[in-house]
Amino acid sequence: MKIIIQHIELIQRIDQLIQLQATGTPDELAERLDISKTKLYRIINLMKQLNAPVVYNFNTQNFVYAEAVGFKFGFYKELQNNKGLNPFVG
Repeated sequence: MKIIIQHIELIQRIDQLIQLQATGTPDELAERLDISKTKLYRIINLMKQLNAPVVYNFNTQNFVYAEAVGFKFGFYKELQNNKGLNPFVG
């Protein structure tokens, strides 16, 4: 279970850095996350399996999304009026 949580936390962090356009090169990103470059590519491939359109932009030297997406993981409470989801708090 701990491994699953670690993977989710890594995905969340990578997603955040991609959204901020602040991943840098694969070497820089792996160092920032304190993981090997091999593990970084495993996580990125996992993200792709989850339909994340992650690509590497050689011009900006950053990982980017080919289209606008967002990542959310967790349980959410349905609103009473069923018009949307509300994050479960406490």
